[in-house]
Amino acid sequence: MAEKQKIEDLVKELVVKKGDYTWADLQVIMSILLGPAGCPWDKEQSHESLRRYLLEECYEVIDAIDEKNMPSLKDELGDVLFQVVFHSQLAKERGDFQIDDVVDNVCRKMIRRHPHVFGGQQAADTDGVWANWEQIKAQEKKDGINGAKPTATISVSDQLPAVLYAQKIQEKASRVGFDWQEREEVWRQLESELLELKAAKTSEEEQEELGDVLFTVINLARFYQVDSESALRGSAKKFLTRFAYVEEALREAGKTWKDCSIAEQNQLWEKAKKQEKICK
Repeated sequence: MAEKQKIEDLVKELVVKKGDYTWADLQVIMSILLGPAGCPWDKEQSHESLRRYLLEECYEVIDAIDEKNMPSLKDELGDVLFQVVFHSQLAKERGDFQIDDVVDNVCRKMIRRHPHVFGGQQAADTDGVWANWEQIKAQEKKDGINGAKPTATISVSDQLPAVLYAQKIQEKASRVGFDWQEREEVWRQLESELLELKAAKTSEEEQEELGDVLFTVINLARFYQVDSESALRGSAKKFLTRFAYVEEALREAGKTWKDCSIAEQNQLWEKAKKQEKICK
């Protein structure tokens, strides 16, 4: 009964709290949600069931950044933070670790991986920073720090979206010296891959060659110092905006897509592009 009364008192304090909530309050809220009198849905969750929500929240942060919406960014970062606290509380209840361990671990990691700031090493530029970073990560794996296991030089999470996955592989390969020297070399490789795609005979060959084309395009983007994920997302959003313009124009004319010829669709599409430039 004493424990139950304690929780009820904590809930009342949180509800009527004056002033800003704190990091400590967030931890208490999470422990209450997963406690005996907490939320049924929250108590049913596991690290595995929460995977999708962590991914979704991260993408919503990216949307807020792309839209330069600071109030939204503040809100979405809070949602990501909540996911971190959620996973940490689940781990605490299983006796694995708790949020303080997470904070301690990342502080130690950042100090360890920035010897040019917290130690005696030098890093004159970004390339020097990356060189230090990769060398330290490799040593961490060799030493088994935080359960890290020795892996190949290039180690990238399989869970990343395909474009980002390819981009990070290429970046890591470049840092160890395996890379094209000039942009024109990548262009020639892309031309070669396109020819191989055109010459593909089977569906398996077409898939493989198309993958090679996409991989090379992502490599080319790196040489243009363009983030492939952001570039593709931007083009997709641009397509949606133009598509919506054409669809609205058809609706106003009392037509459907099937009523509109290819020539008419292209004409409306060009109008959408012009409208886009005016809005900019």
